[in-house]
Amino acid sequence: MTTSHSSDLTPLLQGIKSPADVKALQPEQLPELAEEVRRLLINTLSETGGHLAPNLGIVELSIALHRVFSTPRDKILFDVSHQCYIHKLFTGRAERFQTIRQFGGISGFCKRSESEHDAYGAGHAGTALSAALGMAAARDLAGDDYHVVAVVGDGAFTCGTTLEGLNSISTTTRKFTLILNDNEWSIDKNVGALSNYFAKLQETDTYAWLRSRTKQIIENIAGQNASKQVARLVRAAHGLITPLSFFQELGLSYYGPVDGHDTARLEKLLRIAARHGSPSIIHVITEKGCGYQPAACNPTKFHGIGQYNICDGSTAKGDTLTYSEAFGKSLTALAADDPAITAITAAMPSGTKLDIFRNQFPKRFFDVGIAEEHAALFACGLATQGLKPYLAVYSTFMQRCVDMIQHDAALQKLPVRFCMDRAGLSPEDGPTHHGLYDIAMLRAIPYLILMQPKDEAELYHMLYTMNGINDTPSAIRYPRGAGEGVSMPATPQLLPIGKAETIKEGQDVLLLALGNMNGIARCVSQTLQKRGISCGHINARFICPLDKETILRAADSYKLIVTLEDHTIVGGFGSAVMELLNENNRRTHVLRIGWPNNFIEHGSECLLREKYGLTAAAISETICAHYRP
Repeated sequence: MTTSHSSDLTPLLQGIKSPADVKALQPEQLPELAEEVRRLLINTLSETGGHLAPNLGIVELSIALHRVFSTPRDKILFDVSHQCYIHKLFTGRAERFQTIRQFGGISGFCKRSESEHDAYGAGHAGTALSAALGMAAARDLAGDDYHVVAVVGDGAFTCGTTLEGLNSISTTTRKFTLILNDNEWSIDKNVGALSNYFAKLQETDTYAWLRSRTKQIIENIAGQNASKQVARLVRAAHGLITPLSFFQELGLSYYGPVDGHDTARLEKLLRIAARHGSPSIIHVITEKGCGYQPAACNPTKFHGIGQYNICDGSTAKGDTLTYSEAFGKSLTALAADDPAITAITAAMPSGTKLDIFRNQFPKRFFDVGIAEEHAALFACGLATQGLKPYLAVYSTFMQRCVDMIQHDAALQKLPVRFCMDRAGLSPEDGPTHHGLYDIAMLRAIPYLILMQPKDEAELYHMLYTMNGINDTPSAIRYPRGAGEGVSMPATPQLLPIGKAETIKEGQDVLLLALGNMNGIARCVSQTLQKRGISCGHINARFICPLDKETILRAADSYKLIVTLEDHTIVGGFGSAVMELLNENNRRTHVLRIGWPNNFIEHGSECLLREKYGLTAAAISETICAHYRP
């Protein structure tokens, strides 16, 4: 684990132990503070990796927030919270900053258990506004007066939860500040009508001042009733010449757009909004990657990045195809022969590598923004018209689609193909991003076919197999990172649905492995063989439906069945195997190997597997402890 010391910090940062120290700085010192913060971010994240571009874009806004508001009494919530690094620096965590996203170090997201200044933990988009509104309502009920501020990126405004929360602000509280951090990006370039709408908004500081001043004058002359009548006329006239009626109709006072890199101007508007007698929205224009040219030129690459060369922003490129790349290339190859194939993503074409498909078939590619639920329903609509939709979303975000997979796709037997990237660990991102629960959530849904490939070549075969499933939904899960390094086949093969692959016969212990655990199973088999234990090895391939015939036959032949999965053992693949054996009166002992039923912390994959006994050596020892000849 990387460690940090106060001596590593530059002069101003070294003196900041709490938000009070940020407030104590003189205005002329703030540009220097912003420069020190950017330098620390660029240097540290080049070694640890992390969300560089989003944090570079919010430096001045973070400074202004902590100069105007006082956490932990005031509550500042960051949507997604991947842009909270500066907030962490200002709230007592600067000396540990180089441990960010490292095993045992501070999280790359807000985390309530980590600091009292982290008002709300998050890792998914669309959470901040509604949670902040709940805090404001609780404050009002308690008769308190602290401030609640939600910082929401423009990408998160495509989330249904954000729009639902917007609809409730004016009817819930009168004291609430919403900051729209508008940089035209989520992970990739933002899309959709709301993104275009924000781009059209014009600065209205003068209007806000004039409205407030006019109200005071009218009330002094004619009383509050006259002021209300004139306010209606002013709002109506203003709505004719500016596109702000959207926020005004929601009961929000609008300020901006304002330069998000002008600390003094930001401070001024934040103080105005904090004093205002109605919920306010401040529209802040920021540049993602500001202050570091490689990140500013390529915000997508530097949204979340591993280690990089500070001089030019270059990163080491592995020779092995990643599962995401194999997915993008395979689906694009299939689409060349099948015009019915369409591809959908929720604001992450580059992360899922559907940008490969988009470049080849732009009219058959759909990016719906950060709106997974809409994406799933949209895919269902495509399927009713005979198209073959493939929805590619990270496993952790596909959780939001479970309702649609059950209620819309499965119930109506619509052949939507759900493709879950990052199934298994998302190591340094931690518990908000691990894809360890999708099997448990999906395998109880009737009609759904669920599978996982052992390598990138089998991923191609499975996508081809999915393409031929036209009477029910199907899903595939595959891990983050590099594949097994196998050659991609020139022609894909059609796999028999629900049929496992026998890799090696044995007599004593059967290793029934799912997906990327097959590589570990090969190592375990070799170790046990040296200890005189005869191992069989089966690549399960399918979770739903299970290969009942093969598994039941194995139960009659082996003394111990060991299931291996990159998933929580509760409700997962191993549980499905045990249920099958129980239903068929088999008493063969089953040992389930997988992740514990817990939220797994962040850290490197090697360290996490070592800690939880999921290395080949540890699994071999566990099997030996359970095996009875």
